[in-house]
Amino acid sequence: MKDAAQKLSGCESPMLDARVLLAAAMGKKDAALIFDMPDNAQLSLFNKYIEKRAEGIPVAYILGEKEFMGLTFHLNSDTLIPRPDTECLVEKVIEKNGFSAPKILDLCTGSGCIGISLVHFIKNASCDLTDISEGAMKMAKENAYSNGVSDRCKVFRLDILFDKILKGYDIIVSNPPYIESDVVKTLEVSRYEPERALDGGFDGLDFYRIIAKKAYNALEKGGILALEIGYNQGESVKALLKDFSDVQVYKDYGNNDRVIIGIK
Repeated sequence: MKDAAQKLSGCESPMLDARVLLAAAMGKKDAALIFDMPDNAQLSLFNKYIEKRAEGIPVAYILGEKEFMGLTFHLNSDTLIPRPDTECLVEKVIEKNGFSAPKILDLCTGSGCIGISLVHFIKNASCDLTDISEGAMKMAKENAYSNGVSDRCKVFRLDILFDKILKGYDIIVSNPPYIESDVVKTLEVSRYEPERALDGGFDGLDFYRIIAKKAYNALEKGGILALEIGYNQGESVKALLKDFSDVQVYKDYGNNDRVIIGIK
């Protein structure tokens, strides 16, 4: 284990990554449950995992899955890796929801982690999971099925920048691309995660401008718009939601602005 961690010395958490990869190679769900030695096949797989991680490939892409809101989501190269801070968005929507059977729209759904989690935790909720990427749509459909909510989720292609959103939604959620174009290419995350899921245009606000207008028209009266935002975008996005009432910005676990919610 020490040798493996040494090979990952350039990673942020080498020992943790090594333990997680070893657990996966041994078919364990929890790294803390490793009580025996790997056999030759498991050791060979573990070494392959370590080589990939040493190249910089994120653990979630090596394993093809990531936990989010206590659920497991399968990933591919067309989907962002779900992050703990995005759970704040899901938790806030659950807290704000007052609908008995909300109809939800998840824009730029990626793996589907936001919409699927909401349907999982909100009884009688249904969700349309939409994305421009065929690869992401495939993952969202697979994740809806594997998490037992495929009967309440529909997956279809929608380009939020150009396509019309039909009316009748109670809740619209999105974690859209929001990083400035000239910043995206400087980030380590852009090496492996899909750039078009990160690039929000010159000032990072391209998607928010469009969503603010289209979501307002698509929501029912009293409907909720909930968006993930960058740590420095609270006031900028709040200004774009001028047609909404009771617009609030919420912090993530690192005390950075992360979620904005407005009511129609």
